[in-house]
Amino acid sequence: MAATSAGKTYHHGDLRNALICAAVDLATEGGPERVVLREAARRVGVSPTAAYRHFDGRGELLRTVRAHARRELAAAMERAAAREPGADDPGLAAERRVAALCRGYVGFAVEQPGLYRAAFCVPRPAAADEPAPARPPAEPEIRAFALLREALEALARQGAARPGTRPATAAAAWSAVHGLSLLLVDGPLRRLSAQGRGVVVEATLAMVVSGSAAG
Repeated sequence: MAATSAGKTYHHGDLRNALICAAVDLATEGGPERVVLREAARRVGVSPTAAYRHFDGRGELLRTVRAHARRELAAAMERAAAREPGADDPGLAAERRVAALCRGYVGFAVEQPGLYRAAFCVPRPAAADEPAPARPPAEPEIRAFALLREALEALARQGAARPGTRPATAAAAWSAVHGLSLLLVDGPLRRLSAQGRGVVVEATLAMVVSGSAAG
């Protein structure tokens, strides 16, 4: 998706993409609450009527932003995993990948809180008269969870966890990382210093890895 600078007028033929970029900017600045179709239209210099030709309303636009935010979260996790040094021991390498993916997850939440909130928002119509979709769109699997689950499965294949516990283990690990992220972004842990935050993050990741190994 091409980036769009806030405040610039629309001068090209892809209005839908320009509106999405403006909406992503809004979410980045203030979370999902800031994503309003009229404001996105204003930012790209078109009328709300023109914007409604591409989106039924705020709900559809916000679902598009949410999908973008989820892709960005997964990409941040993959980048963190790619930076992690390998290991000759396959079991250790698998543990490091799990920890790195979780570290990338939390890092994205802290660095991009608006997009992080948008990634897990529940879109609602902006007004009672806004049309609702005839059938709710199918929800694709959240890639961030798939990455974590696949990494835990790889860890289990090294004999560090009992295979029968993998589905529950993945959900528990995600819950721990997601809960920590929310505490750091919107909860009491947001007041921690960078050093204190790092200590809590690493302690949580150690717990996730050791808990997964215990199965």
